[in-house]
Amino acid sequence: MFFLRILLFSYLQMSQQIQQTTANGKETLSNPRLTPVQETLNVVMNQDMTLSCHSDSGSPPVRYTLFKRNRTVSTLDRPDLTPALFNLTIKSASDVGEYKCKAEDNTSSGGKYSNSINFTLIEPISKPVLSSPTSQAKKGQNVTLSCLSENGSLPITYIFFRGKQSISPPVKIQKREAAVIFLFINSSSDFGTYKCRAENSFCNNTKYSNSFNFTLAEERSHSQPLIISLGVILLLLIIGFALAIPFFIIPSYKAKKFRSARSSTGLTSTMNAEESENYVLYTEIEPVKPEEEYVNFSVTRREDEKGENLKL
Repeated sequence: MFFLRILLFSYLQMSQQIQQTTANGKETLSNPRLTPVQETLNVVMNQDMTLSCHSDSGSPPVRYTLFKRNRTVSTLDRPDLTPALFNLTIKSASDVGEYKCKAEDNTSSGGKYSNSINFTLIEPISKPVLSSPTSQAKKGQNVTLSCLSENGSLPITYIFFRGKQSISPPVKIQKREAAVIFLFINSSSDFGTYKCRAENSFCNNTKYSNSFNFTLAEERSHSQPLIISLGVILLLLIIGFALAIPFFIIPSYKAKKFRSARSSTGLTSTMNAEESENYVLYTEIEPVKPEEEYVNFSVTRREDEKGENLKL
């Protein structure tokens, strides 16, 4: 059984070799290989790059075509099986993308394609900006620092410093966002000068940020909230008193004045009966008989008294 497997494997290899030759003995074109001559896929702006496209076997002449995202970049003919060299200049970010090449000879139908390669554009980073949501702090407070380079190829590695001493491990950021660290203000030395450093894969490209200092926040006196509270209460009392004047104090004063006038009228002994009756009638508090009835009553009483005297 094992011997039969070996024979089958050998037969398949021989069949592939036979298929790689044509009836007239010419070799079948192999798939080309696309490689960068500089042996790196990291490029910078305005950099010249050379790509090599080569088929190991085939029937010359061979035509090589370079593509970038299915768009033809250049075409070269080779009379033999020597590599085709394509020269490129990276002028913008659009020049970075997927590249392939195709090889065609007399034996191939439709040609054969190579592997694909992708360039990575390396841009120098800009000076990072160090900032914090607050510039004032006090002992025992937690604060944050953020460092960001707005330009430069990713990833970017950030390191934070206080003075010349590193206060954080390297922070690698894969996105266009700031690196953030949290600090605890524990002593006066924590109010020193802070900086951050940014670097990426661009050769010899390291930049430092601006300096940043926290200032000591003034401690609030305990009496300040009490003074503010008392001021608010006093203001509310003034407003309440001002509202009470037209609704409570003035009506109460008028009623008190009226009662005082009425009391003084009832206690005055110098008033005669007629003035008293007129006053009561004016205020409409007590019903008063007409003046004529009162006079008749007085006359009748006097006549009775006279009669009695006469009888006596």
